[in-house]
Amino acid sequence: MSKHLPARPNLEHLKKQAKSLLAALKDGASTAGSAFIEHLPAARKLTAAKVRTGGFRLADSQSGVPRQTGFPSWNALSRHVQLHTALQGEWQFVSLQVDGRDMPAELFTTGRLMMDGSRFRKEGEDANYDGEFSIDVDAEPHRIDIEFIEGPEAGNSCFGIFELNGDQLTMCIGVVGASRPVAFKSTKGSGHALERLRRVSAGRQIRATGGRRHPPAASPTPVAALVDSTGFDAPMTPLIQRLQGEWSAVSLIRDGVETKKEWLPYGSRVTAGNEMKVIFGAQVMAHARLRFDESVTPIAV
Repeated sequence: MSKHLPARPNLEHLKKQAKSLLAALKDGASTAGSAFIEHLPAARKLTAAKVRTGGFRLADSQSGVPRQTGFPSWNALSRHVQLHTALQGEWQFVSLQVDGRDMPAELFTTGRLMMDGSRFRKEGEDANYDGEFSIDVDAEPHRIDIEFIEGPEAGNSCFGIFELNGDQLTMCIGVVGASRPVAFKSTKGSGHALERLRRVSAGRQIRATGGRRHPPAASPTPVAALVDSTGFDAPMTPLIQRLQGEWSAVSLIRDGVETKKEWLPYGSRVTAGNEMKVIFGAQVMAHARLRFDESVTPIAV
């Protein structure tokens, strides 16, 4: 059942909504009668006139409001809103394990996760990520779905589970393209990130805007029109043979900035045939086909 809640759901507001719906019914508003008929099982077979004189009470209205928002009962709606509200605030990463490996502290201790309503912002050494999230508190363990709107993963989604204990938050997330975890653990090859965080501040997080959605880009020119793809079907050469296998970086300089040496063991470049993948943690950073021009110096790739 899909959920239809405002970005920052509030139980008091929803209670007022139920009272307003009942008042509108008593005033004879046709929209209120239709809402009762559509969302309240006891009113489903009644006419609008009979609904208005049916003696429905606030408890009935509070039963209808959750169904309008996609929840089966007021208790289910209340549980969802209370846990959703409890997630709000700014969180600091305490530990991070990806694919069964503990990430170096410098990679995450300066990172922050801000949650405001259904919007989030993650700031870190590598990049900033903005987006929206939704939770399912009826699932055990609780589920969280994440949609990236701005940042390196814009347009992608990932799925995970979470556990909240006061100001301690544990999440196990499948990195983009990985399955949803079923337990709070990360093992080699799983594509799962186990994150432990602690709350450093509560309340509104004005920087967590969720990002700005951009209109779909025009369809890109097909690769075949840009480059002759058959050129990537060249037979194995001695050079390509020498490049096969998994490689670890000795040094890495990006945009003139050298990557810290202690981070390098967490990344690798794998060549199989004329395909190459660059992986950091469990995340595939690049996946491409290769071809070379050995007639020039240095060799062009």
